[in-house]
Amino acid sequence: MSTHELYTIPAGLSTWDVETAGASRFTWEYDDGRDRMLALYQKGKDKQWDSTKRIDWDLEVDPYNVLGVPDQTIAIYGTPLWERMSEKTRQDVRLHSAAWQFSQFLHGEQGAMICSAKIVESVPDLDSKFYAATQTMDEARHAETYARFLQEKVGLAYPINEHLKALLDSTLTDSRWDMPYLGMQVLIEGLALAAFGVMRDITTKPLPKQILAYVMQDEARHVAFGRMALRDYYRDLSESELREREDFVIEGCYLMRDRLRGRETWENLGLSKPEVEEAMEATDKSEYLRLFRSLLFSRIVPCVKDIGLWSPRLQQAYADMGVLEMAGQSLEALMKQDEDIADRLDAERFAQEEAERHAEVADTIATGSSG
Repeated sequence: MSTHELYTIPAGLSTWDVETAGASRFTWEYDDGRDRMLALYQKGKDKQWDSTKRIDWDLEVDPYNVLGVPDQTIAIYGTPLWERMSEKTRQDVRLHSAAWQFSQFLHGEQGAMICSAKIVESVPDLDSKFYAATQTMDEARHAETYARFLQEKVGLAYPINEHLKALLDSTLTDSRWDMPYLGMQVLIEGLALAAFGVMRDITTKPLPKQILAYVMQDEARHVAFGRMALRDYYRDLSESELREREDFVIEGCYLMRDRLRGRETWENLGLSKPEVEEAMEATDKSEYLRLFRSLLFSRIVPCVKDIGLWSPRLQQAYADMGVLEMAGQSLEALMKQDEDIADRLDAERFAQEEAERHAEVADTIATGSSG
């Protein structure tokens, strides 16, 4: 089945062509690079995995209850609009909400794959090229995984959201080699990590929990890569150059915050125009979504601070967004937590498989003895 058959809204042309700028850089220095970067590269190689084997695709998923979370997480829950809806329409709301979220994850992963490939091409240091090559493979695997989940388990997809598309466009069309790092590794990956984390922690369904946990284990390394490379580079930038990067961060954060409103889902549910506006008003007032949005910046804000973009102007922008307090988050602790959760899921699954094998052997022995 073509993915275009799953899209609720026509996705337009089969490809989106972005005219990129900048140079392809070769380096003739093959000596050892930075120890921290090479250690991350080694970890990137060691942690490669196959989505067809590590994920249990036999697990069933109810497309009308993908995450198994209470309806209180839906922005319009408890509003007059929700109360007027039939149960069938409410089911559609649950389906379209999950399809939209995972579709944006999918498109973001393809964007990450292209950005990391551009980093391989443009970054001047060989150790960074090495690591970015492992990330490109990671992102390909993530895109493969989310595409399969949408196609086989959800059966519905949404085109890329206009705000995510705008951020990808500005990231890829900038000729400066550090901008794919800043746009993808810090902003898009940081926000995705936080979104994945919230959903991983609240879902009661084993398949999406596996997917989100395993993807997050990779993404945590990617954000660490961006921090490491940019922190070294930004130490030597002028005040005006740092201001340009801060402008990019501020604009990108507003784009990311605003894209979470998901207007296209309400427009595609057959609601009248007044009802769409009613849904959007409820979305803006939702206490759950307000908390969700603030949590989404738990990875971005401390990372931006860590790489050296922390002027009073940028801090004020985060204060206006209501996320300045996220600067105190420990990225190392969050990264360790992401790795531990994925490893624990692996251990639980392997233990269950081992127990099943022992039971099968015992049953075979018992059958033979009785025979």
